[in-house]
Amino acid sequence: HVQLVESGGGSVQVGGSLRLSCVASGDTISRYCMGWFRQVPDKEREGVANAYTSGGLTHYADSVKGRFTVSIDNAKNTLDLEMNSLKPEDTGMHYCAAARSPVAGRWPETYMRPEAFADWGQGTQVTVS
Repeated sequence: HVQLVESGGGSVQVGGSLRLSCVASGDTISRYCMGWFRQVPDKEREGVANAYTSGGLTHYADSVKGRFTVSIDNAKNTLDLEMNSLKPEDTGMHYCAAARSPVAGRWPETYMRPEAFADWGQGTQVTVS
């Protein structure tokens, strides 16, 4: 079990930037597939980006490719998301999640789905207007 705490959300203008951070404790997240998910009212939680240090892998939803960068800082045991050129459709509660021992043959599709992740943070709100 890994504990996750997100921070960095806020309200920004269209075209602005935010950096989200997820501080992990209780385990080393280089062993996990880590994901960022976004959820808005009356919609399913959707994968935004994920990263897996041990596999040297990152993946992004088509809607954020070229604008967001996901990374894991192994020294700090954190997952980060640089969000640039923000759009109103990026608005939502953003959650950090961790999945232990990802299965290579199911990458990346499985790990863009919330069902693959057992550990979650409390969320941080991003509002773009």
